[in-house]
Amino acid sequence: MGCCHSLSSGEVPQQRAHQNHGEGDPPLTKFSFSDLNVATENFSLKNVVSESGGESSNIVYKGRLQNRGLIAVKKFNNMAWTDPKTFVEKAHRVGGIKHKRLVHLIGYCCEGNERLLVAEFMPNDTLAKHLFRRKNHTMEWEVRLKVAYSIAEALDCCSSAGFASYNNLSAYSIMFDENGDACLSCFGLMKETNNDRKATGSVNPESVMFRFGTILVDLLTGKPIPPSHAHETIHGKNVAELIDPNLKGKFSADEATIVFKLAFKCLKYEDRESRDTKHIVRTLETLQTKTDAPSYAMLEMAHHRELSGNKLSPLGKASLRMDLTAIHKILVIAEYEDDKEVVEVTNTHQVMNDSAANLASKGLLFYLYGFVCLCAKFSFEEWMEEAKYIQEVRKHGDQAFLEQDFETAINCYSQFIDSRRTVYPSVYARRSLCYLFCNQPDRALHDGMIAQEVFPDWPTAFYLQSVALSKLNMITDSADTLKEATLLEAKRQRRKQDS
Repeated sequence: MGCCHSLSSGEVPQQRAHQNHGEGDPPLTKFSFSDLNVATENFSLKNVVSESGGESSNIVYKGRLQNRGLIAVKKFNNMAWTDPKTFVEKAHRVGGIKHKRLVHLIGYCCEGNERLLVAEFMPNDTLAKHLFRRKNHTMEWEVRLKVAYSIAEALDCCSSAGFASYNNLSAYSIMFDENGDACLSCFGLMKETNNDRKATGSVNPESVMFRFGTILVDLLTGKPIPPSHAHETIHGKNVAELIDPNLKGKFSADEATIVFKLAFKCLKYEDRESRDTKHIVRTLETLQTKTDAPSYAMLEMAHHRELSGNKLSPLGKASLRMDLTAIHKILVIAEYEDDKEVVEVTNTHQVMNDSAANLASKGLLFYLYGFVCLCAKFSFEEWMEEAKYIQEVRKHGDQAFLEQDFETAINCYSQFIDSRRTVYPSVYARRSLCYLFCNQPDRALHDGMIAQEVFPDWPTAFYLQSVALSKLNMITDSADTLKEATLLEAKRQRRKQDS
């Protein structure tokens, strides 16, 4: 995956040197493990910015050095790079490549069994985040063309420097610098062995050319296409069928056709063919028409601004520490206060779920009585007793939750949820925490997700999901969810201040 994503920070990384092979670049720094341990706050969960897929445990952290600002630190598992000499030599080779569209490797650590790489920090997230996950913003066509051109430039530079392979090239390997320009991660150039297939005259899905083709397909469709499905995605299709509908026609059909043909050619690339990256660069260069607008403006990202000033709330800090007792105390104090926001929005849609007393005050009691008698064949008195009983069940659950009798609380809340058509999010949040205490993180995650469905902008739902994901060893997802919770909480605070 990419070597540096962004997390909340009030700090700004150093300005990148925009040269290709500038002279006088600082030599690769040999860091001690102790220095990097301090820089990443003991490799804290809150500083995790990415991790590799599969069974590998290679993780990337955000760090801060007193004399060099923000950094990205990739920590390999202890089974990788058993030969320290090979690791150091390869690091120096990668560190020697300088290009404005390649994230610069600035150092390494090779101490005992520890193998770490240090690169400059990219503050504006990955292509995957901007292209696939931003619900309220569609990446402009001109930005997509600029990304394709930038990465083609970076790959051409790597190819000229003798790097024929790149580990797991994808939208996650591409990130945006402080100016909003796309850069290729340098970490993908570090491979312990050259395990690429030999030139057999067949298509290699792991080859750089094939993977670049999948990125072009991603840019065309706006969807994360697995490399194994990239060829079938475009085979027999035309541009009109593939193009991202969110662009709403705001693209050049001629330009899209050129990208489509280039993607198709890359996906049919065979190992025995000579790789002509310069041709790709030249082709994409002709499509660059919006070169005067700042990249960060085109991406609608705030220049040099992340989550500055956003400090973790008590609930955020407790979630980061996975301190279930502290989370429990916060939820007890909060009671059902946050549910009022949901009630205000959905009140008119929840008539059938109101209590009998509320319905009476609204003049709808007789309507409900007739409906219940007809459909449920209950007498009014029986219905009243049932409603009271269900509310008592929830109250018993609340008492058990207060007394930390979490199994009883789960049973009561489950009975309450099963008997209601609509349940407000705090009930799911409380049951989610109960599941965490009972070591059932999968069920806790499910309840956190349901709470989010009921109340999409509720930070508590995201905080509980973050804890559950961490318990499930899904470290990257946990960090991303924690970040999203922090953002939502900051927005709520701003709204309260404005009102």
